[in-house]
Amino acid sequence: MDEHTENQAPIDHALAGIKVLIAEDDPLLAGMLGKRLTTAGGTLYHEADGARILEIVREQHPDIVVLDIMLPGMNGYDVLKTIKADDATKDIPVLLLSNLGQEEDIQKSRELGAADFMIKATVSLDEVVEKIIQVLFQAKTK
Repeated sequence: MDEHTENQAPIDHALAGIKVLIAEDDPLLAGMLGKRLTTAGGTLYHEADGARILEIVREQHPDIVVLDIMLPGMNGYDVLKTIKADDATKDIPVLLLSNLGQEEDIQKSRELGAADFMIKATVSLDEVVEKIIQVLFQAKTK
């Protein structure tokens, strides 16, 4: 994943006032993504443990969750399923960001209620921020 793109300015502060939970166990990726989201104005939460991710979702009620599938303990699919089964959290959009990218992975994520699916190896940090903005816009216009 690229850290910067040439057109960084248009999305700076685009996430002002938005709470984003990054559910990612790779500290380097989480750090780079967190830095970019903070630059875009987002309030950031980070966690890698599935049970703790669910606690943060219930306690902080983030505006969006960026969720990896391959997590220690509870996997991302189980986290997604739990978020969508809870009346208090089911409307929080979840964007899956994973190295898994087979059609069946994408289909399963959609069936479980993910707003979208991005493959880590094929997107830049700015593309992730742009997708977050798009998903939030779509969620507000439902």
